[in-house]
Amino acid sequence: MNTSQIRQAFLDFFRRKDHAVERSSPLIPADDPTLLFTTAGMVQFKPYYAWTITPPYLRVATAQKCLRAGGKGSDLENVGRTSRHHTFFEMLGNFAFGDYFKQEAIRWAWEFLTEVIKLPSEKLWASIYLDDEESFEIWNREVGIPADRIVRLGKKDNFWGPAGDSGACGPCSEIYIDLGRSRATVGWDAAPCANPDCKPGCDCDRYLEFWNLVFNQFHQEPDGTQKPLPKTGIDTGMGLERLAMIVQGATSVYETDIFKPLVKAIWEAACGDTPRPMPAPMPRPTEVALNVVADHVRALTFAVADGAVPSNEGRGYVLRRILRRAVRFAKGLGLENPFMFRLVPGVVTQFQGVYPELQERRE
Repeated sequence: MNTSQIRQAFLDFFRRKDHAVERSSPLIPADDPTLLFTTAGMVQFKPYYAWTITPPYLRVATAQKCLRAGGKGSDLENVGRTSRHHTFFEMLGNFAFGDYFKQEAIRWAWEFLTEVIKLPSEKLWASIYLDDEESFEIWNREVGIPADRIVRLGKKDNFWGPAGDSGACGPCSEIYIDLGRSRATVGWDAAPCANPDCKPGCDCDRYLEFWNLVFNQFHQEPDGTQKPLPKTGIDTGMGLERLAMIVQGATSVYETDIFKPLVKAIWEAACGDTPRPMPAPMPRPTEVALNVVADHVRALTFAVADGAVPSNEGRGYVLRRILRRAVRFAKGLGLENPFMFRLVPGVVTQFQGVYPELQERRE
């Protein structure tokens, strides 16, 4: 399956589960000064979890544009160096407001992954919050994951939220896939993992987390205090690029169909008047530089289309940092003159069917 087919399969699956399907909100959050960018699919639904606004539906699914490059949740320095990190990415999510809860969220996630996407069930693991016995019972007794593939983790890993300074939050259950012992490496230089018995929660790349099921039960205030929500909610988020990497058997998100044309275009620009094939294996510094530029061009294209511009403060400063980082790595490829603007039409063409605003705001 290509990335577009995976995205559509997700939305179609949850439409069959009586979810409305909503368009992605912009990367610039509306009426939320606590966030510079939309960082998760639930951002546009924050008032629904608090019930300060009556939701127009109790179930909804989206493919959401997200950008993480500054502050909480930022992985900027990892972008391009690891097989899985991005600034801009698409988050597939299903959400419920006072409707279904843990049982349906877990069972439907499993159904989608094993019956629609056809992932091998024996390679899937789940993590749960330390004392979440209900989730353990659902994963173990109803879904059928053996107890030794269900890992209990603490607040750092398995309690999510809020997005911004305040909002819905709660314990979560994350889904991992075991990529095999050969992927048990740490850091951008791929040093071997020192733990022969590692499992989800280890810092190495063997276990890839790709879907987070959040069980929203609390509202957190800016001072950190929490109180129960009027009604429980479900907020899930799955990285589309990570799922495509798994489905396509790629060793990196940058080797998936959604990135290959862009990486190739950057390589060809670096070759200039002396075209040559991409070496295999690629020298590590060259690989990192190609990945960084590819990721950052996507981020800048989508952010500018949604109304953000590089500047000296706020979200504009975040974009400026991304642009500077892209330029720095481009120079490592020998690209001294401005060239990234030439890559924008390719990004627009690739995504305009899903995000028509790219074409509408192309100039």
